[in-house]
Amino acid sequence: MPLTGKKMVITGAAGGLGAGVARVAKRQGAEVVLLDVIEDFQSDLGQTFSVDLTDSDNVEACFEAIGPFDIVANIAGGFDMGPEVHQTDDALWDALFDINVTTLRRVLSAATPRLLANGGGRIINVGAVGALKGGPNMGAYLASKSVVMRLTESLSEEVKGQGINVNAVLPSVINTARNRQDMPDADFTLWVDPEDLGQVVCFLGSDAAKAIHGALIPVNGLI
Repeated sequence: MPLTGKKMVITGAAGGLGAGVARVAKRQGAEVVLLDVIEDFQSDLGQTFSVDLTDSDNVEACFEAIGPFDIVANIAGGFDMGPEVHQTDDALWDALFDINVTTLRRVLSAATPRLLANGGGRIINVGAVGALKGGPNMGAYLASKSVVMRLTESLSEEVKGQGINVNAVLPSVINTARNRQDMPDADFTLWVDPEDLGQVVCFLGSDAAKAIHGALIPVNGLI
């Protein structure tokens, strides 16, 4: 199995995508560590931690408790439609940057030095295929995800010579319960199944992806 002997930390693990990645990783032999902001978070897939990823002290303490690991899948994030750019208020802007960018930065700050000390590892982030260009009524969301993508590329350039692979997947619409609820008239068969996206994430976490650095991989489904 591709992830046998690997310890994989997954953030946002209580959500539809995070749980899908965890199921795939578990089937591929990984020891799975699941992080989410939900209080008293529990899962039968692996060890769980309830952690506020916007709080640097909270994140640092969590990673100290986790111990050595091989892979981090930064799945935590969120989406919200907004008004037009000129009508976007600070509350929406700050909320989307907190959930998509600050959470990522906190995890990278805690995880990267530990991977360097252990001689390498894998980091997989989640951008958005829509953030490859602008779009109406999504300025704040697309801006936050474009930051995730530039951080992925920048960190990759900084650590690729030290045994760490940093890449990102760029999904379109993911077939989660929340998205089905928000878009009940859509054709769900066109969307990306969480476990299909999980297969790509787990590939990037495996030794088979050792030559891939700084890639932003679109995962569109049939859209």
